Formats: sequence, structure tokens, C-alpha cells
Amino acid sequence: MARRSVLKLGLAAGIALAPQALMAKPKEPPKPENVLSPDAALERLMQGNARYVDGVSRRHDFKHEREPLSRGQNPFAAVLSCADSRIAPEYCFDTARGDVFVCRLAGNFASDVIIASLEYAVAVLNTPLIMVLGHEACGAVDAAIKSVTEGASFPGHLPELITALTPAVTEARGSHAIYESKPAAVAALIEKAATSKN
Repeated sequence: MARRSVLKLGLAAGIALAPQALMAKPKEPPKPENVLSPDAALERLMQGNARYVDGVSRRHDFKHEREPLSRGQNPFAAVLSCADSRIAPEYCFDTARGDVFVCRLAGNFASDVIIASLEYAVAVLNTPLIMVLGHEACGAVDAAIKSVTEGASFPGHLPELITALTPAVTEARGSHAIYESKPAAVAALIEKAATSKN
């Protein structure tokens, strides 16, 4: 068979099959229970956190989740969290694998790479909710505060964290939040970091 005939045959087959391909049933998400509205996603996070706080976290069946999750993911929430080792979003919201798309970074600020990762969660994975999870006694925030207020310097690549957090520390310092309340300072830093990219 001539090459031109093979190309014509292939094109004809492609045209004949195109309507069937377009009418194909949408692929079932790996975790149908994760297809939620933003409000329902937030409520599910809050219920999971209540279980965690009460010490009654669920036992998750990772064995049966393995196969569906090997085909993809559809997390119901994306979480921007600090890299602090004392708590992980998956635990504090009592979630299973494939439930939350977590971006962790010391100081919990929205770098370009973190923002791109969260955009991926929303645009590609159809994640309906983004939560920014703050915490008290953050070492990166404390270091940034000491750098601004005491002129402290830090080794290695730590100055990159300090530089990223300094504008928020400076703004919070102007509002006296640093001196009045550490949680207020952390909240001000998170808010500033989240909005500084806009």
C-alpha cells in the first residue's frame, strides 16, 4: 500500500472515530467524595480538625485508596502551610491520601513557586478551596522579626527567607502587632505575604 493511501486511511478513520471520542463519558474522579463546593470543603476541613483536637481521628484505609489514586488525584482542598515539623495539615484536618494538596514552606509565605503550585491545584486538579494555615511560634517568622528589630544575621540560605518575610515584618511592626501579640504578628505576616504578590 502506498504511503499516501495509508495517510488517507488513517485520516478517514480519525474522522469516523472523532464523534465517538468527543461523546466519551467524562473520567470518574479517583475520589468522588472529594467533588465539593468551597463551603462544603471548608466544613469538611473544620470537622476533621475538630476530630483531631478531640483525639478521635479516623483510621484511614490507605490500602484501598492506592489503586484509584494511581490513576490521578482530585483533592478537595489546597493548603499553604509552614514546614514546621510539629504539625502536618493531613493530620490536623484528619484527611486521607489524595484529600489535600499541601504546599509547605518555612515562614508560610506565598512565593512564586508556591503560587504556581496552588494555581495547578485549582486549574488542573479542580480543587475548590485554598486554605492558608498559620501557627504560633514560627521559627522563620521569629528570625525575620529579629533581623528587622535587632539586626540579627543568619547563615546559609536563611537570608532568603528573611528577605521574603521582611516587608510583612516591617508593616506589622508599624502597627505594633509584633509587640502586642505574637499570634497577631503571625496573622499580619501571613496576610501581607498572601497579598504582596497581587
